[in-house]
Amino acid sequence: MDSHPSDSAAPARFRWAPYASVFLLLFLFGTETFLVSPLLPTIAGDLGISEQSAAYSVTAYVLVYAVCAPFLGLVSDRVGRRRTLLAGSLLFLLSNAAAALSDGLPLLVLSRALAGIAAASAGPAIWAHISETTEDAVRGRALGLGMAFFSCGQVLGVPLGGFLAGASGWRAAFWAMAIGTLLVVPALLTQIPAGGARAARGMGAGAVFAAWRHPALRASLLVNTAFNAANLGAYTFMGAVLTERFDLSVSTLGLVSVLVGVGSIVGSTAGGRLGDRARARGRTHLPMLAVWSLLLAVGIAVTVWGPGLVLALVGVTLWFVASGGFVIDQQTLAGTTAPELRATSSAWLTSTMYAGTGVGAWAIGLFSDLSMATAVVGVVLALVASLGGLMVGTRLRRNADRELLVDPMGAPEQA
Repeated sequence: MDSHPSDSAAPARFRWAPYASVFLLLFLFGTETFLVSPLLPTIAGDLGISEQSAAYSVTAYVLVYAVCAPFLGLVSDRVGRRRTLLAGSLLFLLSNAAAALSDGLPLLVLSRALAGIAAASAGPAIWAHISETTEDAVRGRALGLGMAFFSCGQVLGVPLGGFLAGASGWRAAFWAMAIGTLLVVPALLTQIPAGGARAARGMGAGAVFAAWRHPALRASLLVNTAFNAANLGAYTFMGAVLTERFDLSVSTLGLVSVLVGVGSIVGSTAGGRLGDRARARGRTHLPMLAVWSLLLAVGIAVTVWGPGLVLALVGVTLWFVASGGFVIDQQTLAGTTAPELRATSSAWLTSTMYAGTGVGAWAIGLFSDLSMATAVVGVVLALVASLGGLMVGTRLRRNADRELLVDPMGAPEQA
């Protein structure tokens, strides 16, 4: 159920403590995203397989997440957040324990696929839970803080995996994830309220695509695809581009990843606050989608074409400030435009993100000059996303005006 702003004149404050468990779970999910990458050579050597074969474990996680997320998001919308969050968390714990116990490629890949299902179950439920239990005045800040925890996990995933593998072997990294999840589960039991399940209707496959039948959500999902084709599609080749331009070492590229994380954290927290201020002024049409997309175009262009390493690194930071801000605006839109589809819409955001990443990386990979292709494809697709963001904002503004005509008193949104 949505909370509504207090009649008090005092500004609303976000109380983060009741969300500590879901923020920590987001941190673990973010860590899991890049945890395996530094472990591939060690895993391959220990299991007696090639690094290419070991990489199937990464593919299994991403692919299963992308495919299953919309279906599991629908389950969350129908049976409630507590059940899907707890089920996903427990499966996440078991999947990491299974990965740590893997004695061959089949069990490792299966465990990573199960981890993808776990994250696809709990992830959308977390974003929906945050959206529907926070006041409108602080919803953006709450979502932004959640994304900051997720981004911190992504930044720390690579060095954490490498450190644990060096100290105690690659299995220690997965045991650490399992233990971390085990510590979070008791807090979830106390912080996620029981009940809140929706009517068990529309569980068929057609209901999964309900978000695509909603005009504003459909447009935002298409914008999300274009944005991430530019954003993460170009990011696939960012290391190669910077190495080609400045002959960077592997360790230096690791420091660049810190800027990626810092930019994402700044963008997500700033995006949340800016969105809250806009909604407080009655601007519910999220005009920042277009702005973040324009900033992304600038960031990619400066990264690839900016003279000198310092300016290129400024471009990287701008790039991921835009990325973090855009994600929060999209999550806010998904959580408020169609409340009955909160988790399903959030899940589709992730699926279209992965789809856009694949399309963007494929398009750039068609060209021999990676630097030129990264800049041109990235900038053009970011501008397409900016135009789409303007269209989404226009549609939402018209919907708001229409609702105001029907209900001049501006009745508050009902969950």
